[in-house]
Amino acid sequence: MFKIIELLYMALILFQGYCLQYFLGNFLESRWSGWCNRLCVTGLYTAGMYGLSGLVSSQASPMAYNDDKGAVWKLALSLCILFLLVLCFYKAFRPVTIFLVIVFQAVTNISRYAVIIWVAKMGDGVVDIWNWLVARGVFKSDKTLTITLYGSILGVQIFQYLVIGLLIYISLKRIVKDFREKDYEINKTELLFLLTPAVTGLLLCLLLRIIMVTLEDKVPKMLYERYPILVIILPAILLLSLISILYGVKLFQDMIYRNKEKSERVILKNQVSSMQEHMEEMERIYSEIQGMKHDMKNTLAVIRQLSVEEKGELKEYLSDLDQTFDRLDMRFRTGNTVADILLNMKYHEAVRMIPDLKMDTDKLLFPQDLKIHSYDIGVILGNAVDSAVRACGKLKEKEPGADVFIRFESLQKGNLLVLKVENSFDGKLVRKPQKEFPITDKPDKENHGMGLANIKNTVEKYHGTMDFKIRDRVFILSVMMKNERENEEVRRNHYEDRNQ
Repeated sequence: MFKIIELLYMALILFQGYCLQYFLGNFLESRWSGWCNRLCVTGLYTAGMYGLSGLVSSQASPMAYNDDKGAVWKLALSLCILFLLVLCFYKAFRPVTIFLVIVFQAVTNISRYAVIIWVAKMGDGVVDIWNWLVARGVFKSDKTLTITLYGSILGVQIFQYLVIGLLIYISLKRIVKDFREKDYEINKTELLFLLTPAVTGLLLCLLLRIIMVTLEDKVPKMLYERYPILVIILPAILLLSLISILYGVKLFQDMIYRNKEKSERVILKNQVSSMQEHMEEMERIYSEIQGMKHDMKNTLAVIRQLSVEEKGELKEYLSDLDQTFDRLDMRFRTGNTVADILLNMKYHEAVRMIPDLKMDTDKLLFPQDLKIHSYDIGVILGNAVDSAVRACGKLKEKEPGADVFIRFESLQKGNLLVLKVENSFDGKLVRKPQKEFPITDKPDKENHGMGLANIKNTVEKYHGTMDFKIRDRVFILSVMMKNERENEEVRRNHYEDRNQ
């Protein structure tokens, strides 16, 4: 009987080891190959915790009598085992590591103590039922009574360990799901905020371990036997402590997510305002340059006719001057002045770093009745080109002989305008769970990696959608939005809605 209970306890510890590697693996990078790392963490945790548990009698229930020093030492050694496993098998030199270790220990302890207090009382009730049945002669033989009694005790133990394992797994899975910004660098104040509920839960479990079993006339007696109401109060307090850990994580992540969104919206709004001013000025300058160029070309044509007999330096000078004006022509013409200026500017910036970059805009034509604000077109194209150029530059660093290109295409379907941008890249896209967009590989992740988010925010103002996919080693960005003018009230409401 006791051997079976011991095996059940080992199975519970093994399951906790599985939960540990699952929990840590969602936050930290493994040092070794996936399956080997997971297997070692699970096995070593099981061996360490089982060895720490001591005698079989104390393994069956953590409420077994212990002195206060023994309880403190056991908790301290458990935390040491966790820290050693984390440091040996994960790249764990981050503040979040402390949070992971403390929270895992708190979740496992709280789950076990809450369930055991409740199930222990249920087990006492089962024994009372058998005593009542025996007193009435229901069992005709001692063998039948023994088998039934042992079966009931074993059933209670199985139920107890199943509930503990389920509670641990659900709690850890919930934390993994709610902790969305797993790469966020936690500061000291935030770490203290996250650790407070977990440390409180650990200390509460430590207190219960010390005071739960008392000796009366050298006979161990459970505290809730003296105060029956504690069977309800203690599990309730422990479960509330567990809930405070879960909701503390969720609250923290909601705050981080909202601050990040607010920061991104402010950056986008400033970017849009700045781009609007610059594009209006560029449109004005571009129109003036085109007019001056036209006038100067006419003047040069007249001078060339007057100097038709001249074969010396004047004719050569005029020819060079004419070529200079030819270079003022736009390389890309899309039917939208802002898009033309932006694409030409981005192209000349890009070819300084990537001389053989090919930029094809032959299929990018904007309709004459374009109602979408020019600066919104600029935000979309500007962010798309910046991301594409970075991807091409990264590919060129890895493969100097690679073909690098950026292709643009547009299509109008009724009242919908579809834009597509394709670019070559190295085929490696860094994605994180619960992340909508690929993450940037730049060190400054707070102010970079928001290109796709900016595009999406801009497109949504025109009731549009944005999507991206990969084909071989080509990144394809698709944007679809309504060709309609967004008035000032709609734009203001858009920003107000996103700020709420």
